[in-house]
Amino acid sequence: MRLDDPWYDALASGWAEPDGAGGLAPAGAPGSADPRHGLSAAEIYLEVQRSEAFQEVRRRYRRFVVPATLAFFLWYLVYVVAAVAVPGLMDRPVAGAVNVAMLAGLAQFLTTFLLTWAYARHARLRRDRAALDLRWQTQEMTRGAAR
Repeated sequence: MRLDDPWYDALASGWAEPDGAGGLAPAGAPGSADPRHGLSAAEIYLEVQRSEAFQEVRRRYRRFVVPATLAFFLWYLVYVVAAVAVPGLMDRPVAGAVNVAMLAGLAQFLTTFLLTWAYARHARLRRDRAALDLRWQTQEMTRGAAR
């Protein structure tokens, strides 16, 4: 099985480009180690994964996603349990034909949209720049390893 680097840009790295004599330059396999250039792509990715910058991006991701997922799951469970355990409360009319269960169900949708907005905002403000910096560093390191 062959796994390619998803960020690899073949033409930008010199693969399949003319060698100056009209032919194509020999192409090495992505990730193959070249002793003149140091690390292979696999070693570079492991090095980046172990880096403090990568770990910080992962920590920021987990600090948002884990509590948000637990809160939303608990909110959903409260809704389901209330529908089963206290049908009298859920059937209580609020305005006309609208009852508590309908409002709680609509609140589930609203919560989903709010959580999506909060996730996108958190990613934009707290993770995207650091992740993009890591991506550029990784690309530069793998381009150096592929030459």
